Amino acid sequence: MNTLIFRTVAPFLTALMLLFSIFVLLRGHNEPGGGFIGGLIAASAFAIYGIAFGVQAVRRALWFHPMSIAGAGLLLATLSGLLSAIFGLPFMTGLWVYPEFFGVEVPLATVMSFDVGVYLVVVGAITSIALALEERESD
Repeated sequence: MNTLIFRTVAPFLTALMLLFSIFVLLRGHNEPGGGFIGGLIAASAFAIYGIAFGVQAVRRALWFHPMSIAGAGLLLATLSGLLSAIFGLPFMTGLWVYPEFFGVEVPLATVMSFDVGVYLVVVGAITSIALALEERESD
């Protein structure tokens, strides 16, 4: 199913899906969504791009190996949980800071960094699986 129409639409669809995955990631703190669902949407976007243009095009677009992305996400999620232990609180207790950027107070939390870590783990792992399956199929 590698038609001209699909190859033309795939980059736009991929960009739209990646943007939506970030929206779902950021929305998931207070409403349904979060790192896992956002990561699945992003991995699906890379799979669509891979079907249209091949595995090498996806690898070039990612800049990093998918398992490196997953490893960085796992490290970030773990550090988000351990940060509370450093402050003498139970593991995975949410910590909040309120820095000001350009006169606007922005709440930042370890909960959000944990969600970003989960997002990266899911994107890296599922994209790696999808690329491996697609490489096997093209042989």
